[in-house]
Amino acid sequence: MPLKVSKRGWIPPFIVMDVMEAAAEREASSKTVFHLELGQPGTSAPQGVLTAAKEAIDNNRLGYTLAGGIPELRTAIAGHYNSSYDVTIDPSRVFVTTGSSGSFVLSFLSAFDAGDRVAMAAPGYPCYRNILSAFGVESVLILTEAEHRYQPTPVLLEDLVHEQGPLDGLIIASPSNPAGTIIDSVGMAELCSYCSDNGIRLISDEIYHGITYDSQAVSALEFDDNAIIINSFSKYFSMTGWRLGWMVVPEDLIRSVECLAQNLFISAPTLSQIAGIAAFDCRAELEENVKKYAANRSLLLEQLPKAGFNRLAPADGAFYIYADVSELSNDSQGLCRRILNETGVAITPGVDFDPDRGNRFVRFSFAASHEEVVGAANALIDWSS
Repeated sequence: MPLKVSKRGWIPPFIVMDVMEAAAEREASSKTVFHLELGQPGTSAPQGVLTAAKEAIDNNRLGYTLAGGIPELRTAIAGHYNSSYDVTIDPSRVFVTTGSSGSFVLSFLSAFDAGDRVAMAAPGYPCYRNILSAFGVESVLILTEAEHRYQPTPVLLEDLVHEQGPLDGLIIASPSNPAGTIIDSVGMAELCSYCSDNGIRLISDEIYHGITYDSQAVSALEFDDNAIIINSFSKYFSMTGWRLGWMVVPEDLIRSVECLAQNLFISAPTLSQIAGIAAFDCRAELEENVKKYAANRSLLLEQLPKAGFNRLAPADGAFYIYADVSELSNDSQGLCRRILNETGVAITPGVDFDPDRGNRFVRFSFAASHEEVVGAANALIDWSS
């Protein structure tokens, strides 16, 4: 008799991982690949983090920590909100997690029940809706456009509620993935107010904070003390493989998140937590990384139109450019395969971020080294001519 397989795993793949696999196969056959598909810094962890990790290996038993994280790191994160956003929070509200992915799992499980309805912008990070689906929570997509800067607004939310019914939650991301757009202080205040007035639990994904270009990102915590904040050491702090993130939760969720974390994860990696404390003292090195991303951004914004990619999102922050390629193709997955095969440039199809309209969009990442981004731009220009 066949054994049961849970339907929870019947969720779409994270397509960028499939692109990575295709790129790796090409590299294995000794062909050149320019990695513009990955949202992964091309820089290593800062030197202070590496030094702290080495010292911890030599001098620390590296056993389990409390489920919320080591007190020193939770205090450092709380201090970060005071110095960066002028917001005072108790360290007990900070939970250190296994990457931001662990924070998403804990926030979704603590805030929503099966059958609840949670809204998010499309295009947006696919793992939001895929994780929620596995938990039996309905994802409600807000079909944003370039005129909205690919971000939700109270007007769009009100229209959505009117057409489809009430919402239990809203997930926002600023800077966003894939569009790289920022919600300004006025927009953030309006969204926070709308959610508060309508009993909607707000989750703010802020993992790209620190990586901005013409304006700074604001935190939802500046406007709504009941918002759940998600952040990570992976992007600005350049610690992707260390699998370390954090969340700031409101008072009413502290015990729920603690119990879930105890049972699901025990604790985030101890070595990464110890090293993470040092990350907050490495600002000078980290700001140099942002300058590198800014140079890559400027290069692609200048060079991509020469390769036929003319309709580009603003890219206020993060390290992505979202491009409308409808003039080139109505099959973004096919276009990405063709570009990889013919140029060696790996990019991500928009269907990963927008299942309904992503067939006419692609995402370029400029997180790689400057040399790799230059090589990719030249290859794309040669391909288009």
